[in-house]
Parts: sequence; C-alpha cells; structure tokens
Amino acid sequence: MQTRNPFLDELSKMSTSAMGLAQAAGEEAKAAFRAQTDRVAAEMDLVRRDEFDALKAEIAALRTEVAALKQTSAARQKKPATGTSTDGTRLPDAAG
Repeated sequence: MQTRNPFLDELSKMSTSAMGLAQAAGEEAKAAFRAQTDRVAAEMDLVRRDEFDALKAEIAALRTEVAALKQTSAARQKKPATGTSTDGTRLPDAAG
C-alpha cells in the first residue's frame, strides 16, 4: 500500500520550482555578461579577426613589393651612366 504525503509533495514541487528558477537565473546572468562584454568591446573599438588577417596579408604583400623595389633601385644605382638619353642619342659631355 502506498500513501501520499502532502509534505513530500509540496517539497518536491518547491524543489522543482527552485531548479527552474536557478536555471533561468543562470541564463539571465550569461545574457547580462555577454551584453556587458559586447559593450566593452564596442567601446574599445576592437577590430574583427577577418579584418586583421586581411590587413596582415596586405602588409606582407607590400613588404615584398618594397623589398623588390629596393633591390631594383640598388641595381640601378650600381649601374654606371652610359651618357645616352632615353631615345638613344648621345648626350653632350659636361666638360665641353
């Protein structure tokens, strides 16, 4: 034979309600924390990861281009002047 105890029934209902309330409070705390961190991140003017990676790749490409231009410039400076103009005609000497 099984008897129903009203005290245990009420205790069971209260514990179920308390668990639901605790779960809701936990979700509310997570939402509040996320909102706060989003606000702080927005105030700090942070950059997104994909934008950072794109800029990093662009800077790497520019660095290689600058290095190539430096090599070209150094090679042109080492090459002696021939005394001809760009159209192939001979330029007059500075001495006369």
